Amino acid sequence: MPAQILTTDDLYQFKLDLLDELRALFGQHQQSLNKPWLKSAEVLRLLNISPSTLQHLRLTGTLPFTKIGGTLYFNADEIEAILSKNMHVKKSVL
Repeated sequence: MPAQILTTDDLYQFKLDLLDELRALFGQHQQSLNKPWLKSAEVLRLLNISPSTLQHLRLTGTLPFTKIGGTLYFNADEIEAILSKNMHVKKSVL
């Protein structure tokens, strides 16, 4: 198998491609935060939780939702408010 030689131009092009992909991923994430209503799958990704955890949050009333047909919707502002309300700030000990 012949060896391939990487040049600095190859590495620079790789860097540009990687940055483009990262920008696209972050752009998708920002779009989901700008939507007023999120579906279950979007909430799972946003909060990085399992489906059973989301179900528990729904059943306990921690995370309010709206159900239309078989689809659950969660208000993005409510999620942000709950996250802010439950924020813990570590106090420094002097």
